[in-house]
Amino acid sequence: MFTGIVEGIGEVRNIRFLGSEATVTIRVPALFSDCHPGDSLALDGVCLTITSIKGDLFTLDVSAETLKRSTLGAIKQGAVVNLERALRLSDRLGGHLVSGHVDGTGILEKIEKVERSWIIQIGIDQPLSRYLIKKGSIAVDGISLTINRCMANSFDVTIIPQTASITTILRKRVGDRVNIEIDMISKYIERFLSHDKVATPEGPASRIDRDMLIRYGFGEANGHF
Repeated sequence: MFTGIVEGIGEVRNIRFLGSEATVTIRVPALFSDCHPGDSLALDGVCLTITSIKGDLFTLDVSAETLKRSTLGAIKQGAVVNLERALRLSDRLGGHLVSGHVDGTGILEKIEKVERSWIIQIGIDQPLSRYLIKKGSIAVDGISLTINRCMANSFDVTIIPQTASITTILRKRVGDRVNIEIDMISKYIERFLSHDKVATPEGPASRIDRDMLIRYGFGEANGHF
């Protein structure tokens, strides 16, 4: 589990494809010296497992599913990536809960400088855009960001100077792809509501609606609506 607060930038030193899978070796900053083989590390928002460490070089395995769903399938030697170590339970949650399980990719459509910050527009497919809400959270290349505006197939976020200085986001160009992870809470809510409408072996389909909530004491008389 991560927070989307990027801790440093790494450099891809080697990527080796092994059939449908791969291993990637990155050079990491000194901050990551407390990591060990077996630890989780987020690369551009993708949760990977460290398999070996040699000084400041970390090697990590990349599954076929990850290569297909994220930007790691097209990554090149010399590329730079956002890095974040796994969240400790005692840490402050500065961003939002990020699993590192990328839902898909988006395309950088526009970068606009506004005073000290930048407004970035990212295009995504409708299957992902339906989860977005204004002022909701989203992870872009592992960066926890707040959605300013939602359109049919795109959204805007603001990049403040601090985020620009410690991440790779402004090294991207219009047309580049970025990893997208939707806020997991919205996915759980959708799953819960869609499952509730489907009949199961234990009984017929049910539905959470206004009438059901009133029956269970969440009615107007109790001040809930």
